[in-house]
Amino acid sequence: MNQRFDADASKGVAFGLGAYMMWGCFPLFFALFDGVPAYEVVIHRVIWSCVFLVLVVSLLRRWSPVRRALAEPRRLGRVLACAILIAINWGLYIYAVETRNVLQASLGYFLTPLVNVGLGMLVLRERMAPLQLAALALAGVAIAMQLVMLGELPWISLILAATFGTYGLLRKQVPLDGLSGLLVETLLLLPMGLLALGGLSLAGASHFLETQTQSLLLVASGVITALPLLAFAGAARRLKLSTLGFLMYINPTIQFLIALFIFNEPLSSVQLGTFVLIWIGLAMYSWSAWLQSTRRGNA
Repeated sequence: MNQRFDADASKGVAFGLGAYMMWGCFPLFFALFDGVPAYEVVIHRVIWSCVFLVLVVSLLRRWSPVRRALAEPRRLGRVLACAILIAINWGLYIYAVETRNVLQASLGYFLTPLVNVGLGMLVLRERMAPLQLAALALAGVAIAMQLVMLGELPWISLILAATFGTYGLLRKQVPLDGLSGLLVETLLLLPMGLLALGGLSLAGASHFLETQTQSLLLVASGVITALPLLAFAGAARRLKLSTLGFLMYINPTIQFLIALFIFNEPLSSVQLGTFVLIWIGLAMYSWSAWLQSTRRGNA
């Protein structure tokens, strides 16, 4: 029994590492779309991820939850909201890569767990542990420091964290697993994606079929979108949420290193100070989450 549990946990860690490392390396992939606007990449990301997910769901014979969701249009409001939020998040993230603002994107994903804590407190009326409240306060100080000392808000970071955090909040209220949920979301966005692609083609502004390499990359963006999600689903089935929470920091850490050492983005002392405060806040949040998990396990 223990051997089976250990094997499942090992597989779960492998899947989790795979998912977060793929997400962390996304800047290297999206940097290849030289000259293709972020909104056009998002259009193709929606279309081709939908096609790929249809194939995967068919292969796994997982159409039942998708059919149930689509059979109740009145309950699709939250799913549509999730779809719009994730499309905004995708578009802004690709824009951040194209404009070499990967440090801001990294900060946004470091901020996301703290945004989740704040949303839980404000929207769900959840009681926060003192350490979690202190972590939120540190995040606020970090953002205020950038505003006062640099004269600007890290708007890419804030919008990425807000859209992804709100997406997570709504997604918890939708009774769909990750794979089925993403398929339904992309199916809802598909008509808009096809219309947008048709409009770009008629206007002669589409980059699809311009070159073979560009076209293959746009198609691959759909597969690249779905693969980490499949790995994450495998991890989520086998690991505790607390373990997944610790693995989550791999993604923005890889992005941070890519921004510094591959894209050579400048890091000012104020920006570094912001990251340090956020990292301290995340350490406090993680410690608090681990303590809560331990108490529940001993209860």
